[in-house]
Amino acid sequence: MGYCSWAGLNEANRIYHDTEWGIPVHDDRHMFEHLTLECLQCGLSWDLMLKKWEIFQKCFDHFDYDRIAAYGDADVERILNTGGMIRSPRKVRAVIKNAREAQKIRGEYGSLSAYFWSFTEGKTILYQGHDTGAIPVSNGLSDRISRDLKKRGFKYVGAVTIYSHLQACGIINDHDKDCPCWKHINEAYPTVILPRDQEVMP
Repeated sequence: MGYCSWAGLNEANRIYHDTEWGIPVHDDRHMFEHLTLECLQCGLSWDLMLKKWEIFQKCFDHFDYDRIAAYGDADVERILNTGGMIRSPRKVRAVIKNAREAQKIRGEYGSLSAYFWSFTEGKTILYQGHDTGAIPVSNGLSDRISRDLKKRGFKYVGAVTIYSHLQACGIINDHDKDCPCWKHINEAYPTVILPRDQEVMP
C-alpha cells in the first residue's frame, strides 16, 4: 500500500499526515488553526511548527479567534515571553489581526469555513496530475484567495501559504493516489476533478 513520502520523515509528520492533513475542515476554530499554523510557518520549517503546536495552542486559546481578536499589548507580551514560542512580534500581531478579519468574514459569509469553501462550491478539488506527485507550491486558486484575503487586511497570506492551507484543510486533496488517505477522502466527501490551475512548480 502506498503512502505520501513526506509522511515517513518522522513520527510527528506521520501522525499529522494520518489525522489532519487533507481531511476537509468545516469547523471555524479548526480552520483558523490551520491558517494560523501556515502563517506562523512562513520562513520556518514545518517540523518546527509540529514541535511547537501545543505551545501555539496554549498561547492562542486553542485558536478561538473571538478570544484572539480581543487580545491587546499585554497578550502580545505574554505570548512572546512564553517558553519555546517563536519570538516574532510581527507574526503574533498578524495572528491577532487575522482573527479580527476572520470575525468580519463570519459576519459576511456566516463562518470562516464557509468563506473558504465558497471558492470550490463546497467540494474538495482533485487537480489532474497531482495524485502522481506533480504538486505545485501555488496555483491560480491560491493566488485568487490570497489576493482577496490581503484586500481584507489579512497578514502572512501569500499564494504559497494559502496553497498549503488549502491542502491542509482538505479543500485540495494532494495525497498520492496510492495513499490510503486519498481514497478515504474521495469516498467520504464531495469532490470535483479539475485541470491544472496556473500552477507554480517548486
